[in-house]
Amino acid sequence: MADSALLVMDVQRDIVDIADDGSGYLPRLRRAIDGAWAASIPVIYVVIGLRPGHPDVSTRNRVLTAAVRDGLFTEGNPGTEIHPDVAPRQGDIVVTKRRASAFSGSDLDLVLRARGIDSLVLTGIATSGVVLHTLCQANDLDFGLTVLADACLDTDPEVHRVLTGKLFPQWADVVGVEDWLDAIAP
Repeated sequence: MADSALLVMDVQRDIVDIADDGSGYLPRLRRAIDGAWAASIPVIYVVIGLRPGHPDVSTRNRVLTAAVRDGLFTEGNPGTEIHPDVAPRQGDIVVTKRRASAFSGSDLDLVLRARGIDSLVLTGIATSGVVLHTLCQANDLDFGLTVLADACLDTDPEVHRVLTGKLFPQWADVVGVEDWLDAIAP
């Protein structure tokens, strides 16, 4: 799996506070991250960060307008930090994006291509946000795709179920963390 990378997307303090339902999401994600490191699969963190004063947010963007009104996503705020339970280690790459997709307003594609990565393993919050948008764009960019269904989380469990059970399998392998760890074990 030398051509793969694990993307850990939008697992930031404020987002976890809103979405985490106490189902053990962070420990499962931590297992996936530790497994990737053990298998020498690069772990790339993706965070959403908007400029102070929000000159990069249009009032036509309903989601971001509501988020900044609620004080979310501003660069430098403690809530935009990656949650400490899944924090990067020295040498992990952190990419900042400006919209829903991990590719939007970021240098993610450049980082991936420079490293020869052509296959992505997607995790993150929310399934209906960053995971969906990144999956669609990565599919259009011809990346091989895997989604770790139980390392994705959404505030609406039914939306998560429909996306991971019906939509995502059209473009990606959808598996659980434990099955993926078994597949990549050295």
